[in-house]
Amino acid sequence: MASVKKFEYSVRDAQGKVQKGSIEATSEAAVANRLREMKLAPISISHVKTSGLQSEIKIPGLSDRISLKDIAIMSRQLATMISSGLSLLRALTILAEQTQNQALSKVVGEVRADIEGGRSLSAALGRHPKVFPPLMVNMVRAGEVGGFLDNVLDSVAKNFESEVKLRGKIKSAMTYPVVVFIIAILAVVGMLLFIVPTFEAMFASLGGELPFLTQVLVTMSNGLKVGALPLVVLIVLGIYLWNANKRKRGFRQRVEPLYLKAPVFGGLIQKVALARFTRNLGAMLRAGVPILQSLDIVGEASGNIVVENATRAVRDSVRTGNSLARPLASHPVFPPMAVQMMAVGEDTGALDEMLDKIADFYDQEVESTTEALTSLIEPLMIAVLGGIIGFMVIGLYMPIFSVFDLVK
Repeated sequence: MASVKKFEYSVRDAQGKVQKGSIEATSEAAVANRLREMKLAPISISHVKTSGLQSEIKIPGLSDRISLKDIAIMSRQLATMISSGLSLLRALTILAEQTQNQALSKVVGEVRADIEGGRSLSAALGRHPKVFPPLMVNMVRAGEVGGFLDNVLDSVAKNFESEVKLRGKIKSAMTYPVVVFIIAILAVVGMLLFIVPTFEAMFASLGGELPFLTQVLVTMSNGLKVGALPLVVLIVLGIYLWNANKRKRGFRQRVEPLYLKAPVFGGLIQKVALARFTRNLGAMLRAGVPILQSLDIVGEASGNIVVENATRAVRDSVRTGNSLARPLASHPVFPPMAVQMMAVGEDTGALDEMLDKIADFYDQEVESTTEALTSLIEPLMIAVLGGIIGFMVIGLYMPIFSVFDLVK
């Protein structure tokens, strides 16, 4: 894959004036083609070599990260410019220049270079599978074939914007309990490592027997001193193994079904997966993607292996001539209401609209569920944090009540 480089150029405009500037492209030929499209006559084009001091500082995992929100914004801007009459190459040039995410700007520049080389937009996007989801690539391909690329890009933008909004609701609901939980852990570890040993030394110098709660704290403090390093190593190793195996199918088959059986969050996870499934399927069917191909893609994009397995079974059933709703009814992960609404959509020929209504319904369900969980978790976390800190304070200060007797 050709890398994007920086070039300096001098050109002559329509009035005969000489202008200079810089631009990023994959080759001098690409720069010349782009300048000619801008009605400029190239005079000279030279590659700019950047030294180590001039190169950008990149933080692995942060500076090169392209989020779904970035893709949603890009899709919306691209759809707006194409529907306004701009050519695809001109729209991609503007996107590459104005996108704040440098990693995405580089990828857009590579996509534009591929299109200049004769590839279609879907083929150029497909060369970056880690950036552009298969859902977007296939919908763009269908739009190119059908001649309604602007409408498809608008649908892609709406779909990704809804997904970003859904993720935002979940993150906002989980931020408070996660922060409180981390604060509680840090407070407990700090007290056990730094405060309890000080009190232990003071109590030992005075003599006497420590209360039971204080003995528990001293035992925990001594255990943490010995096991702190192995515990950190285990946590880091666990995170590494999780990241290494979380996308493997065998691991997902064992773990992800447990998500749906979780006592409090299982229902929320199911609703999120159903909202994602119905929204993506409706968008792809509306874009003209064949239903079998759509089922392949939306199953993987649902985010849960249970929904993915059910979608595969439904795809095999549809391939033999059955309807979509009938095989869905045999999978408990799909509620009867959703199945019946899909059946009505098939009968009336408006399946994509019905899928959008189902997605909207589950979006509202996710929002109400997260609000209910937030209102329930906040007081529980405060009570738990207060109980932990209170237990430790009482355990530390109980011996002080007998200090004066020990001094006498």
